[in-house]
Amino acid sequence: MAPAQQELDAAAERAVEAAVSAGAADAEAFALQDAGREVRVHGGEVESLTAATERGVGVRAWIGGRVGYAYGTDLAEPGLEAVGARAAEGAAIADEDEFAAPPRPEGDPPLIEGLVDGSLEAWETPRVIDLALTIERTALGADARIAGVEQAVYADSDQLVALHSSAGVRGAFRATSAYAYLQALADGDGGGRETGLGFGLARGPAGLDPEAIGEEGAQRAVSMIGAGKPASRACPVVLDTTVAASFAGLVGGTLGADGVQRGRSPFADRLGEEVAAEALVLRDDGLDPGGLASSPVDGEGVPRRRIDLIEGGRLRTYLHDTYTARRAGDGTSSTASAGRGSYRSPPSVSPSNLVVEPGDLDLDALLGEAGEGIYVTDVAGLHSGVNPVTGVFSVGASGREIEGGELGRPVREFTIAGDLVGMLRSVRAAGSEARWVPFGGSVLTPPLLVGEISVSGL
Repeated sequence: MAPAQQELDAAAERAVEAAVSAGAADAEAFALQDAGREVRVHGGEVESLTAATERGVGVRAWIGGRVGYAYGTDLAEPGLEAVGARAAEGAAIADEDEFAAPPRPEGDPPLIEGLVDGSLEAWETPRVIDLALTIERTALGADARIAGVEQAVYADSDQLVALHSSAGVRGAFRATSAYAYLQALADGDGGGRETGLGFGLARGPAGLDPEAIGEEGAQRAVSMIGAGKPASRACPVVLDTTVAASFAGLVGGTLGADGVQRGRSPFADRLGEEVAAEALVLRDDGLDPGGLASSPVDGEGVPRRRIDLIEGGRLRTYLHDTYTARRAGDGTSSTASAGRGSYRSPPSVSPSNLVVEPGDLDLDALLGEAGEGIYVTDVAGLHSGVNPVTGVFSVGASGREIEGGELGRPVREFTIAGDLVGMLRSVRAAGSEARWVPFGGSVLTPPLLVGEISVSGL
């Protein structure tokens, strides 16, 4: 174990001891160190450059059926004693909850190769600046109609995590990540501007292709020149990978047991029921090193594993942390779905990497199967445009007409509407080429052909 990991591990252990010494019956500490860089470039120059390291520890303490939480950034002895004492004090005055109890050990965490990319440490800042500049330069040179780039951004993260509990749960790991994106601007008809997003993500900068990111942004911007509105109708729709990922992330979020148990999910009380076409297979996979949400353990130290969510058209399980599993009863156990956005807040149910299983058809074949319809390449306001209880959605979209099984004119300023379960049941095929997308969480998905969605345009 590296010295920095050892220090973090010792801090988590000491914070647990401090909470127990302050009166907690049980305690858990989650310690995090996150070192990251961000580069923003514009007009061939560095617009901003930041580098920062954040460290902190969050402590949960239990007294009977009461739980308290506190966090701090001082990992020296006095700071750890203080945060442990505050967590115990919080538990002493909290309301009692019969399902509140510390997680118990559940076996050894799996070994996941590939969570760390050495290029993140090896690439000095000037090299990642050049990567961002290459993205911008590539987009500007890709097409004469590209008028500019709003911004090209590169960012990375090197995280260390350590988790300890008085119940015997332990976990420690390191994970790196890097991503880059840009918004290209194309001169549109009538003096307007069209935008196009290009992006990439990997475990380190060496895994990013700056030319491909720049080309993607330019192509997306140029492809929207001359966009009009489509005719209003119900028709087949092909969702590109970015849009399919947004919908998959939305579905994964509504499968969290906390919302389900409160009746705030369109999938509540539907376990085992048919909720999708057989062409749509959705899993939660916290073990795939290509997914940036992968880790040996979840935010409570429960070993990660692959979870079948929707398969054979049926809803197989909900996502659980240890609290929702106890609340569900009937022998329900955690699915290792306790997420931690930071040490500043306690864990809550969330997906890790959502994976939509690819099918046999490439994009051209999907368009051919659609025949006449819409290829949706962007949606706006998806989360605000969806009713979390019913799953009914109506969101703005843009993309291309599908005419005779091929891409036609660009279209925008239209809405697509339906409900999540109805849409899943209408999936006719999944594409053969999947991509990791950071929209809606960490999602690996191919494009999807939906048999019918309501389109409102002209």
